[in-house]
Amino acid sequence: MSSTETSAVPTTAETQSSDVAELGAGLDALETQDVERASIGRVLLTKAVPPLVAVIIVLLLWEGACLAHLKPSYLLPSPLAVWDSLYDQWLQGTILNTIWTSLSRGILGFLASVVIGTPIGLLVSRVKVVRAAIGPILSGLQSIPSVAWVPAAVIWFGLSNATIYAVVLLGAVPSIANGLVAGVDQVQPLYLRAGRTLGATGLRGIWFVLLPAAMPGYVAGLKQGWAFAWRSLMAAELIASSPALGIGLGQALENAREMQDMPTVLATIFLILLVGIGIELLCFAPIERRVLRSRGLLVARR
Repeated sequence: MSSTETSAVPTTAETQSSDVAELGAGLDALETQDVERASIGRVLLTKAVPPLVAVIIVLLLWEGACLAHLKPSYLLPSPLAVWDSLYDQWLQGTILNTIWTSLSRGILGFLASVVIGTPIGLLVSRVKVVRAAIGPILSGLQSIPSVAWVPAAVIWFGLSNATIYAVVLLGAVPSIANGLVAGVDQVQPLYLRAGRTLGATGLRGIWFVLLPAAMPGYVAGLKQGWAFAWRSLMAAELIASSPALGIGLGQALENAREMQDMPTVLATIFLILLVGIGIELLCFAPIERRVLRSRGLLVARR
């Protein structure tokens, strides 16, 4: 009788095992829970409507300031006057060429910055002596305004494309390198030890273990690097202007300023903003979402 009663009472080990099993089942249920796909209407309501409302509010405030005559019309043109300027540029066939001139320079300069900044970031993040020597310099370079490099680049390279690309590189490379350093610093040492155990050493360890693990920080550095590259490009085109270089957005902005054409000035600023937002939404935002989702860092919303 006593043996029967003893077997009926669960032991401590059995209780702990049952608790662990229940906890594991609960976590599995949370991980495998199906998330309903949002309808197109809901996506439009949450993604498209808020920025559209913000744009409408800005336009209304802008038009109200014009109607209130806060500034003369030649200093503060109305939104319609800016739109007319954009439309005139479209009819003249110059707007796409101007955008492409700057965009092609920005893309080439950014890609060159990635090629240069990535090895520098890896070297700084993995070698203590190099980090002590170069790390503060990279942070200092990142804080220098892009326009400060233009006079020096003009003296070094003259009014040429080399001047523009030099300014872009000096603006973007530190941001990309620092982003990769921040990403590597967040990698768990366990991943690196596991990679070495599986034979991923040297370049193989960097390619298959270190870079994938540091990808969230690296992508953030790439985003910031593009922003610095685009800003640096506009600063270079504003100052280093020459007919031989063609007309980019920065040069078009400077030409409009010289002619005191405020509608074209504001229209060009709008184009610069539009290109920056477009690259962010079309290129970097999808990459960032994919990286974060693959690591379980992106919360799925119903």
